[in-house]
Amino acid sequence: MFSGILLWGDLTNYHIWFLLFIVSSYGSLGAYDDYKKIKFKNSSGISFRFKIISQIVIALVGILGLAHFSQNTELTNLYFPFFKNLIINLGWFFIPFSIFIIVGSSNAVNLTDGLDGLATVPVILVAGCFAFISYVTGNIVFSEYLNIPYLEGMGEVAVFCGSIIGACLGFLWFNAPPAKIFMGDTGSLALGGSLGAIGIITKHEFVLALQAACLC
Repeated sequence: MFSGILLWGDLTNYHIWFLLFIVSSYGSLGAYDDYKKIKFKNSSGISFRFKIISQIVIALVGILGLAHFSQNTELTNLYFPFFKNLIINLGWFFIPFSIFIIVGSSNAVNLTDGLDGLATVPVILVAGCFAFISYVTGNIVFSEYLNIPYLEGMGEVAVFCGSIIGACLGFLWFNAPPAKIFMGDTGSLALGGSLGAIGIITKHEFVLALQAACLC
């Protein structure tokens, strides 16, 4: 996944670095949880309080960095699908709202990852939708035609989504029953957090929620 992003992604685009920070930080947190489960041979891992606080802190650091470095003037706006002129400027409430989206998405994928390959296909479908959305959002012609906000440089996020899809397809081959390898919290927290982050920067948070509801 990282190799695809580093090879094909535009590393001068801050949105790519934001996504890389979220996926690597949440992946490291999940890896620590999996390490404790394996070391002590139980399913407890790290405490729930430590996990949720760590997720909030990581998301807070990422969002503050995004707000500081991003040139996206639409960042604090909340758009509602199917309503052309219904836009709410969240102001500073954008920060806790974004943290809720990232942490909620991360834990949603973590809970879904129960049976062999269960979380992989939904992640592929959501990432595929966001690949299309990010490309259209970053294209001034398509965004004007579809009457959605144009966000400069957002097309690069499609490369990130493509990397997620490729990584999940490769993983699914070995994770399909009978599974030879498992995603664990390392993968589920990272993938869920990255999908939440993509929903925020593309300004399609409600689309993420609708996709999750349909897949459930």
